[in-house]
Amino acid sequence: MSRPHLFSMLPGDLVAHLAAHGVTSELGAARRLMAHTVADGRDDLEVRGGLKRAIKQAVEDTMNRSTLELVERAVDEADGFTKYLFRSPDDALSEAVRIPLHKPGRFTVCLSSQVGCAMGCRFCATGRMGLVRNLEAWEMVAAFREVRRDTAAEDHVSGAVFMGQGEPFENYDEVIRAADVLCHPCGGRIRGEAISISTAGLVPEIRRYTREGHRFRLIVSLTSAIAERRRRLMPVAGKVSLDELASALREHAETRDRVTVAWVVLGGINTGPDEAAALMSLLGGVPLRLNLIDVNDPRDGGFRRATPEELDAFIDSLQPLRVPIVRRYSGGSGCHGACGMLTAQWNQSSSR
Repeated sequence: MSRPHLFSMLPGDLVAHLAAHGVTSELGAARRLMAHTVADGRDDLEVRGGLKRAIKQAVEDTMNRSTLELVERAVDEADGFTKYLFRSPDDALSEAVRIPLHKPGRFTVCLSSQVGCAMGCRFCATGRMGLVRNLEAWEMVAAFREVRRDTAAEDHVSGAVFMGQGEPFENYDEVIRAADVLCHPCGGRIRGEAISISTAGLVPEIRRYTREGHRFRLIVSLTSAIAERRRRLMPVAGKVSLDELASALREHAETRDRVTVAWVVLGGINTGPDEAAALMSLLGGVPLRLNLIDVNDPRDGGFRRATPEELDAFIDSLQPLRVPIVRRYSGGSGCHGACGMLTAQWNQSSSR
């Protein structure tokens, strides 16, 4: 049986783990250890205020303290997006992106939840990689930790979004565990409302997420409100009807929080008045926020970005929804910022 990783433990879990191995620890010591390793990004066990020798020895003997290797760091000088490629101890590659926010010196981190992805979305580079394995919670926390350690002291990482490689709800428990660590005051120290979890629309998991009452924001990648078109773009759509998805989103919005709907804008495909009408029919009256995102992998995926005129006309046709519509800048094109692009480039270069 593998050892539990220190980065994936909340203070109460750590106390219980130590007790199971015959070591008594106060909750305060567990909190200091979590703050030392996760919040402060330290790799040693020289915790401020000290730890009992028995606690240190038990952590060394019974817990995993592996870290990620930084394989590549790429910066897009045009917009400040920074892409990180990490290698896990088993040689699996995963990515994270540090995204600058509107307020200078503030960033959010886009995290992967899987190595590769099984969803097969046609507009996503990761979707063409296939699924290798799920990431463990500690790997997601470690990626966040490494990105924050790479951020200038005067700057601040204030958010996280699980929208990188993989389908987070296919790795539900580990993603929720990682998010819990990131929002803990001794962990990532991020407000729960500043953490978002994205899904391609897995209805059973959306309903579970709603029942459990997590305070993280829910993002659902829709991209088309026309069933046949969405199935062509996102094969996962063939497993669940749009009506079932709409019902789950309505339930979440009415009982928990406004849903963010992500719409990858594909020029000439999903920007017509037919899509606006279908979206109105599907989700009209549901409290939501619509994020329009430029496709960031147009060449390999066979898609093009919408022209400014096309996008303006689409936004005009969406006005009857009466919801906030946000144009999300799809940055990082100069550093292979879209999901899977840096990994694909690295794999190609390594195989030559």
